[in-house]
Amino acid sequence: MRMGVRRLLLAGALLVVATTNAAAQAPTAPPPTQTPPAAQTTPPVVPPVTSPPVTSPQSQVFGKVLSVEDAVAIALDTQPNIKARISDYIAAAFRVDQALAPLLPQITGSWTAARDQNVSTSGGTTSSQPLRTVTTWTTSTVARVSLSQILFDFGKNFASTEAARKLADVALEDTELQRQLVTQTVKESYTNINFAVRLIQVNQQAVERAELNLRSARGFFEVGTRPKSDVARAEVDVANAKVDLIRARNAERLARVALATAMGLPATTPLQIQDNLLYQPVTLDRARLAEDALRQRPEYRQARLNAEANDARLRRSFRDFFPDITGGGFYGAQRADMNEIWELNLSLNWTLYDGGNRIARYREARANLEAAQARVKASELDISREVEQSINNVIEADERIQAAQVAVVSAQENFRLAQGRFDAGVGTILELTDAQLALTQAQNTEAQALADYRIALARLDRAVGRR
Repeated sequence: MRMGVRRLLLAGALLVVATTNAAAQAPTAPPPTQTPPAAQTTPPVVPPVTSPPVTSPQSQVFGKVLSVEDAVAIALDTQPNIKARISDYIAAAFRVDQALAPLLPQITGSWTAARDQNVSTSGGTTSSQPLRTVTTWTTSTVARVSLSQILFDFGKNFASTEAARKLADVALEDTELQRQLVTQTVKESYTNINFAVRLIQVNQQAVERAELNLRSARGFFEVGTRPKSDVARAEVDVANAKVDLIRARNAERLARVALATAMGLPATTPLQIQDNLLYQPVTLDRARLAEDALRQRPEYRQARLNAEANDARLRRSFRDFFPDITGGGFYGAQRADMNEIWELNLSLNWTLYDGGNRIARYREARANLEAAQARVKASELDISREVEQSINNVIEADERIQAAQVAVVSAQENFRLAQGRFDAGVGTILELTDAQLALTQAQNTEAQALADYRIALARLDRAVGRR
């Protein structure tokens, strides 16, 4: 019984750490104001203008009993981690535009003004001609508009653009990955709340049984049919049952905090949820689940996109060995009278030797491609392992439910017989407390198996790439 409560406390604490604080609620914008036309003598009847109500995330849960689907929907709409991934994707999409920009015309404008001072001397050849210093100022002005366009670069910028586009797709898959992780966290937190509630009920019943035994032991002791040790043992059982009840209640509070933060809500948000600790058998097709996982898991798609991006970088590095052909020109005016000037040019730039820098970059890109291709295979193996482990965990939890339900029935009958023997004066307090502990542990094991079954199904959804 205590091990189940400790496991729940640890799970709740880890889920609180794994999730982030709630996103701040956006302020409501004031309604727009309307000004009547000044030329009218009789003001028209203007209907009141009202802004559409802004629904806060907290208002979606107040006074409502949430299903698992409701909790997941709120989390997907509110969770700040998802919004952060969406912004990351938008930034990556703009980097595609940056990579494409060098292929488009580049237009620049410039205006330069300069004023130069020239100092010269004259005279001084004869005694009658004194030496004179003459200072002159010259002003020059140049204004021009320049245009340049890459005509051919052997596909360098196209390869860079393709790599940037693949990385943007990786960022998009990261958004889906975050959605799946949030969904899994919400489902587990939701189940942990119901598990904690079930433990509270089990431990509350244990406290009531222990108190009933204590009253019986005191009654037998007062009439002299039972020793004082029976009363002391019953008091110890009551105290231990109350300790377990306190732990279960704290585990339930931690689980609610974990669910609220997983949904992107403040930790103090009151939540009402449905009981999902119900056994529903499922049919598992291992081959199809493995195929679905490779098709739906964003990590696998990310690994493949990273390999494709590294392939584009390798092609870009190889094309660095070839020249660039650029056409350009400018038009403008210069000097004080602004005489017209213009130029058309065609240039070929080719780096013949750079100390081995391009060769090193090419070899680095090839090594990165090989590593990315290996990671694709590693990702495929990891996903296959996770799917198989999740299937086995579902099957194991299913079998534990069947065994635990049989154990609960047997423990209830054993406790009933032990209590009857104790009340009849032929049984001992040790037999009664052992039967009570066995019943509580059997009920705890059943609740744990039901919770593990639900969590195993949530993790199987995550392993397959479903929300």
